[in-house]
Amino acid sequence: MTDTNTRPALPDHLSIDPRSPFHVAAVFAHDIGIRFNGKDRHDVEEYCISEGWVKVPAGKTLDRKGNPLMIKLKGTVEAFYA
Repeated sequence: MTDTNTRPALPDHLSIDPRSPFHVAAVFAHDIGIRFNGKDRHDVEEYCISEGWVKVPAGKTLDRKGNPLMIKLKGTVEAFYA
């Protein structure tokens, strides 16, 4: 179980978008999971544990630049390594 020592600590605020200031590439080298309000979510694009929200795509809707339109859901957020 020495693999857990090489994993970086999960940040409070994390985004999968590489252009975001909250993107940490070292974290994405490992599988991470997000539990939102007690249920595992697989569509989370960004989260903040201290503020208690996640951003998820709003269906297949795209903004004018072709990126998915995001909605913010509030609740209990837990991040973990899978």
